[in-house]
This record gives sequence, structure tokens and C-alpha cells, in this order.
Amino acid sequence: MEMLRRSSVFAAEVFDRSPTDKELVSQAKALCREYIHSRLNRAGIGWSKPEHAQAGAGGALGEVSSVLLWLGEELEYLRPNVYRNVARQLNITVASESIVSDAFLAVAADIFSTGRSGITWGKVVSLYAVAGALAVDCVRHGHPAMVHTIVDCMGEFARKSLTVWLKKRGGWVDMTKCVVNTDPSFHSHWLLAAVCAFGHYLKAVVLHLLREK
Repeated sequence: MEMLRRSSVFAAEVFDRSPTDKELVSQAKALCREYIHSRLNRAGIGWSKPEHAQAGAGGALGEVSSVLLWLGEELEYLRPNVYRNVARQLNITVASESIVSDAFLAVAADIFSTGRSGITWGKVVSLYAVAGALAVDCVRHGHPAMVHTIVDCMGEFARKSLTVWLKKRGGWVDMTKCVVNTDPSFHSHWLLAAVCAFGHYLKAVVLHLLREK
């Protein structure tokens, strides 16, 4: 895709050395923007990224983005009902920035507290799939500005919960090791596990949010 081939010099350079926390967070947000942009395009919805994000992802970050998009689509293919109408499943309104932020961060916390495996790429991809689905809901309901809120929340979660784990793996580029078979009919074990985890925690999040009202 042209969007993923266009150059992002800064992102490409930092992949050639050990990234800092700030760079990892910046990359998390860049990947989120690319994922949401792709998800909205697939849903037939237009969305203009900010000027500073128009260049897209290039170099190693572009490769990571391509892998992330492919894995996210696999999750959506396996359980389309899970990654659609997320706002309705969570019983939230997308008109409030604080509600969208709180809901997304609650979902993120539950994803990564599920099971005994701690942080995994499957859970990371699942969170990006949730971000994409929630962005679709926001734009469809006339609140495109909430897309930036979701991207910022992804960055905040990465800063608090993912940077240490990412550094141990050499950064976001480690995600590319997840792809062992590019056959569209191939469904890897960890993707299936991620879908199962999402199905369990979604019910818990709904109950939690309802109790908070």
C-alpha cells in the first residue's frame, strides 16, 4: 500500500538503534494512526490525518505497520462480531472525550491482565484492533475528533505499560517475528488465544462500566 511505503525518516532512523521511551511511545501512536486510517478505509469512511502524520510509515516502521495491519485483519476475520460496534458492546457514548478515554484504557488494562502470559504480541494486536473498531464508531457517529483521543490513549498506555517490555525485545520491530506464514488461510495459535481473551474480558468491562454509572 502506498500509504505504508511513503517515507517517515525519523521513524526509520530510530529503528536502527535502541529506541528511547519517547520514541517507542511516538511509534506506538504512529502505528495507531496508520491502523485506524486503514480500518476506516476498509469501512468506507474517510478521515484526514494531521499534517505531521501524512507521510505515513516508512522503513522498518512501515514493515511493522504492514504486519500489524495483517494480524489485526486476521483477528477481525476470526471474530468479526467482537471487533465491530465496540462502543455499543461497552454501552458508552462516543460524544465524550473522558468516556472514550476511560473506556479505552479500561479495555487495555483488562486485555493485558487476562491470562498468565503477561504482555504478548497477540494482546498488543488485539488492542490495536479495538482502537480501530472504536475509531470507526466515533467517526460514524459524527465525532472524528475522538480518533485523536484514541491515538493519544494508545500512546499513554504504551508509555505506562509497554515501553519496558518493548525495550527488552528491541522495539516494535520484534512484532515482525510473529509472521511465520503469510497464507491468508493461516490462523496462528496466538491470534486465536488473543480472540478468546478478548471475548472473556469484554463481558467484564461492560459490567464494570455499568457499575460506574
